[in-house]
Amino acid sequence: MTAALRVLIACETSGIARRAFAARGHDVWSCDIETAEDGSNHHIICDVRDGILTEGWDLLAVMHPPCTRLCRSGRRWMSGAGKWTRPKALPKGKTWDDMRAEFELGVDIFTTCWAAPVPRVAVENPEMNDLARDRMPSGLPAPQMVQPFWFGEPAYKATGWYLRGLPELAETDRMPEPDRGSGEWKQWNRVHRMPPGPDRARLRSRSFPGMMSAAADQWGRYAMKEEQAA
Repeated sequence: MTAALRVLIACETSGIARRAFAARGHDVWSCDIETAEDGSNHHIICDVRDGILTEGWDLLAVMHPPCTRLCRSGRRWMSGAGKWTRPKALPKGKTWDDMRAEFELGVDIFTTCWAAPVPRVAVENPEMNDLARDRMPSGLPAPQMVQPFWFGEPAYKATGWYLRGLPELAETDRMPEPDRGSGEWKQWNRVHRMPPGPDRARLRSRSFPGMMSAAADQWGRYAMKEEQAA
């Protein structure tokens, strides 16, 4: 009988998902090109594309891959009318070549992780724009869209999960939503109201502990049952 899963949490520095799976007894490691915030010795500094995916994992969860150029809101910076025509404007300090390079990076990381030799994969990513969808593997499912407040977190942030070999997350602790425009409602929207700054992207992409607890419970339990039945 399998005692624990070997789990890789890719593209994460916060340790939130790693700690959620570790609390349930799994052999879990995180990896990113940057160091872990908590200084854990279960964090590997590497590019997820450089071989770590082949090291015999039972479950792969990719938390915060670069998705700015893949998502719908980022399309206007990639192309004008039609596909791959010059956009009307670009972000300050960026060239169109920069945009294409960031797009290609996002596509490569997503497709590499999706095709990883791991039986169960979850990739966090928003709904993609048409340019990104054109580059995705055939048969890629639509993402399951969830909200933090479904898992006891007082916040709005639509989160997409592309799942292979794993079930959709079931809500665990749905909170009543505040009145639109109220102070509490504005607080729930804090992710979308963050001012510009060097840490904005990192803070906006940070995992919610309640959601990661649900993922560790539900995906971990599902995978354990499959492993034990094998």
